[in-house]
Amino acid sequence: MLSMVIQISVNSHDCTTIGTDFVTRRAAAARQSFRMSKYKVFVMRHGEGAWTKENRFCSWVDQRLSEDGVKEALACGHLLKEAGYHLDVVFTSLLSRSIHTAWLLLEAMGQEWVPVVRTWRLNERHYGALIGLNRAEMALNHGEEQVKQWRRSYDLTPPPIDESHPYFLEIYNDRRYSTCDVSKEDLPKSESLKDVLERLQPYWDGTIVPEIKQGKLVLISGHGNSCRALLKHLEGISDADIVNVTLPTGTPILIELDENFRPTKPMQLLGDQKAIQAAIRKVEDQGKVKQRA
Repeated sequence: MLSMVIQISVNSHDCTTIGTDFVTRRAAAARQSFRMSKYKVFVMRHGEGAWTKENRFCSWVDQRLSEDGVKEALACGHLLKEAGYHLDVVFTSLLSRSIHTAWLLLEAMGQEWVPVVRTWRLNERHYGALIGLNRAEMALNHGEEQVKQWRRSYDLTPPPIDESHPYFLEIYNDRRYSTCDVSKEDLPKSESLKDVLERLQPYWDGTIVPEIKQGKLVLISGHGNSCRALLKHLEGISDADIVNVTLPTGTPILIELDENFRPTKPMQLLGDQKAIQAAIRKVEDQGKVKQRA
């Protein structure tokens, strides 16, 4: 099953999705470095969520996986099992779709006993006042480029959520957020991707990295933007190139690192290449005006 891999390199026809300039530089550097891989880590976006299927900004609203999302999580587990991987610890957000993906994946691998650690710092980006809105309808009203910037840009923050928002109390009265290492009052009301990286990186450095240094194989079951933020940090993706990085749901990404936690080769999206390309296009089309039949 390892033969079914999209390697994000200059030879991949998926270059434009991941950022062509970045990929070209990254592949050239990998060929020249000859660094040995010491660590491996898996990063994946959870399986398709119910609101993803409805094309709505889900963010911190706690939606479950769709039927397709359940299938994606199980398929990911079967893929990793067939490839011979043995996980030691899995990290998730506090949101059910991230946790459920981890459970299903471990069940498919026959590794249900593996510890699952949850943290709000892996939560999806907080989309503020945009939460619950339909992306295609917003593209019609505000233009596809504006929606792309809201969804993909590095330092653009949407308008904050306030108490008049229909999902405000559902989010901030949820007792799961009483378990955080910050007070509920200090939790974000809106975030850019830059903000996501700033709240995620200390957890990566202080909690996840020590596990990897012990020789453990770690899988992170995160969200589209928490995974993009982490990949930006690990892969050195520029602020401009990160706009063009789109991650499909339920697809494991293998990252190999040297002793200084620098990538030794281009990251790899594991699975059937045609299916991954179709999944990426599906995610990209969410921010486009829906064409009339």
